[in-house]
This record gives sequence, structure tokens and C-alpha cells, in this order.
Amino acid sequence: MRESSDRRESMGLRIVVVGIAGVGKSTVVSKSVEAIKGSSVAVFGTEMFEAAKKLKWVKHRDEMRKLPVENQKRLQRIAAQKISRSRGGVVFVDTHLFIRTPEGFWPGLPYSVIEALKPTHLVLIEADPEEILSRRKNDTTRYRDILTTEEVQTELTLARTFLSAASLVSGAPISFIHNREGKADEAARVILNMVANAAK
Repeated sequence: MRESSDRRESMGLRIVVVGIAGVGKSTVVSKSVEAIKGSSVAVFGTEMFEAAKKLKWVKHRDEMRKLPVENQKRLQRIAAQKISRSRGGVVFVDTHLFIRTPEGFWPGLPYSVIEALKPTHLVLIEADPEEILSRRKNDTTRYRDILTTEEVQTELTLARTFLSAASLVSGAPISFIHNREGKADEAARVILNMVANAAK
């Protein structure tokens, strides 16, 4: 316990927030940052995209999913190393647990990323499959894969499995938060309470 306490004092709270596309994860993170003084957010995918653009590998963010896994691993390491330099306060890391690639599901939080980020908390944002499909359909800014309700349910189940593995490796506790349509404020309040308890 003392080791965990020392780590929190030196780097603050580093809360990794994950969820499959369409659960409203980024909205919940944004509302959490608004509610928690001194907090900030690092979007893992954005850091990967910026690195990919510098390497001239992609022009659009969603093209990263089509890159060879080895290239994606390199981008993950670059992003994790940059975010890991954040110190103090509450840092939310907005990321994905896995990515659909031509080679299969690739973990978004492999050991190398967890080791660099050193999360103090792991949070999984969830939603009903029907709501997820509706949100994906209405998001015209992204090039989403077209999935069935059953495939979305498989992703939700897979997300819990991946997060459990990340918790075992990192030692960070898990929280599952359901984000109902139009209730992002309620989901953010759960995170606010978690941060308040961690600060005691």
C-alpha cells in the first residue's frame, strides 16, 4: 500500500478511461475534466495519430487501424512515453482497449503501454448495444466499421476481459460505468466520487 501511495503522491492520479466506439467515452471524460479542478486529459489515439502523421504513414485517423500491427505497436510506445511524462494532478487517459485490425483484435493496453502509463485507476465506460449502434451511425466524422448488435455485444464482453487483464498487470482497480443516453453527467459523477475517495 505504501508503494502505491508514494506513486500517487509523485505523479498524482492517472485514470485510464476506456470503452468501445459509441459508448460516449470522450463525452464522459470531458465532463469529468470540467468537474475536477486541475485535471487534464490525454487522448491516446490523438497522440498516436500525430506520431503517424509525422512518420507519413496515414492522413486520416481511422487509417491507423489498417496499419501492420508492428507499426501500431511503435505508435503505441511513442504515445505512451509522451503521456507518461505528465506529473501531478488528475490526468485522464482517453483510449481504447483494443483495435480491430486485418490481423485480428490488437490490445490497446499491452504490457509495454501499461508499464509506461502506470495507471492508478482503470475505468470502463459501457452502454446498451442499441445505443452504441445509433451513436456510431450518427457520427459522420469517423469511418466506422458496420457491425451487428451481436458483434457489438461481443466487443462489450471482450472489453471487460481485456480490462481485467490490464488490472492484473497494473494492480489498478477497475470501475464499470454505464453511460445511458443523455445521462453523461451521471456517469461523470461516478468518476468524480472515485477521485474524491482516492484523495482521502
